[in-house]
Amino acid sequence: MSSTPLSWPSTLLQGSRYAVCGLGRNGAAVVKELLAMGATVQAWDDNNPSLPSHPQLTLAPLDDLTGMDALILSPGIPHHLPKPHPVALLAKEQNIPILSDAELLWQVTRKAGSKARFVSITGTNGKSTTTSLLAHILTQAGIPAYCGGNLGTASLALPALGDDGVYIIEMSSYMLERLQHYHANAAVLLNLTPDHLDRHGSMAGYLEAKEHVFDRMTAEDLAVLGEDTPWVHSLLPTLKRRGVQIHTLHVQTAASQEDAPFLPGLHNAQNIEACRTIARHLGLSDTQINNGVKSFTGLEHRLQIVAQANGTQFINDSKATNAEATAHALKAYDNSLWIAGGQAKAGGIESLTPLFGRIHRAFLIGQDAPLLAQTLATHHVAYEICETLEEAARAAWAYSQAHGPAPILLSPACASFDQFRSFEERGTKFATLAASLCQHHKEDV
Repeated sequence: MSSTPLSWPSTLLQGSRYAVCGLGRNGAAVVKELLAMGATVQAWDDNNPSLPSHPQLTLAPLDDLTGMDALILSPGIPHHLPKPHPVALLAKEQNIPILSDAELLWQVTRKAGSKARFVSITGTNGKSTTTSLLAHILTQAGIPAYCGGNLGTASLALPALGDDGVYIIEMSSYMLERLQHYHANAAVLLNLTPDHLDRHGSMAGYLEAKEHVFDRMTAEDLAVLGEDTPWVHSLLPTLKRRGVQIHTLHVQTAASQEDAPFLPGLHNAQNIEACRTIARHLGLSDTQINNGVKSFTGLEHRLQIVAQANGTQFINDSKATNAEATAHALKAYDNSLWIAGGQAKAGGIESLTPLFGRIHRAFLIGQDAPLLAQTLATHHVAYEICETLEEAARAAWAYSQAHGPAPILLSPACASFDQFRSFEERGTKFATLAASLCQHHKEDV
C-alpha cells in the first residue's frame, strides 16, 4: 500500500447538496469530507453546533430540505423509533433519502471509478474484533485495506482506495437502516441477542435492521452467518433465491495459544473463522491468513493482555460493560481472579451463574459492588469488596502471589460511569496499575 493515503478528487461532488444533522464525531467528519469533495453542505446540531467556516458550508437549522441530494443523520439520532427526529420527518415529507456515511463512501468510491471491494461486519457482539482482524490480515498480505464505520474512523473519512483495495466497514443496526445503493462483496452477521430494542421495537425489528447487511448481494458475493439458529434460518430463503454464496460458521473449539496468541476463547474462534472465510473469498491463501491471525495483537480493552510477571497475566476486558460480554471472558479463562463492578445493568450478573465455577475469587469495585456481592454470596463464590480499581488490582495481585499464579481479569460486567468517564479510561487505568505492579515485582526479584 502506498505510504501516502489517496484522496478523492476535490470536484467529485461539485454541484451536489447535502444536509447533515448531528455534528458529533461522525457528523463533523462527514461535513469535512463532503466539503473536501466539492459538495455544498447545510449542517446543524441541536446542541450548539460549531464547525470551521467554509464558503460552501451553511450552519443553520434544517427546516427546509428542498433540493438536497440526501440527509445524513448521525447514527444516534432516530428516524423512526422511539420517536423520529423532526428533521427525519421533514426528509420523509419532502422525499429526501436519509443515508448513513457508509452509503456515501460506497457512492463516492463508485462515482470516482474505483472498483474497491466492500466487506460489511455486523452482529450484536464481536464486530470490532472481526473488523480489525480482517483489516490486519489483508494489510499483512499486501492488500490495501482500511477499516472504520461504527469502529474508529467514520466511513466517509477513510482514505480513497483504488481497484485493488478493500474497505471493511463495521455496521451498526442504525447504519444498516440508512443504505440506498451500498453493495457488499462479502458480509457477516455474527450473532443476534437483544439490544437497541428501543430503536427497533422488537427482536423482529432488530433482525430486520441487521439483515440489510446482505442487501443487493448477488451470486458473486459471500454471506457469512455466525450461528445455526432460528434467526439464521429465517434469512436463508431470500439469500438462496438471489443465488448468494452462503457460509454458516460452526466453531467448536478455541484457537490455540500458538495460532492466535491474543484471541482467546470460543467467541474469538468464531471471529477468526469469519475472517478466514471472507479472506479466502477475497483471494488470500491459508498461509497468508494464518500469518495475519498469529500476528494480530488484539484490540484495546477486549481481553487484552496488558502485563505479566511471575506466571500471572493481567487481562484488560474493560469493554465488557454487561454480563453477556463478561461471559465470553469467563469462558476464556479458568480459575480467574475476577475484577468486576461499577454501574450494573438490569439483571446484574445473575446470568453468569453457570460460569461461577470458573472464578477462583472476585474483587468487587464501584457503586454496585454490594449488589454483585449478594449474587456471589448466594452461589458461594469467594469475594472481597475493594471499592476502587487500584485497591482491587493490588488485592488480586497479592492474592496471586500468595496462592499461586492465576489470571487477573478485569471484565466488569458493568458500566464505568460511577468512577470513570468511559470504559477506555477504566481499562487504561488498569493497564497502568498492572504495569506498575509487575515492574515492582521485577525490581524486587
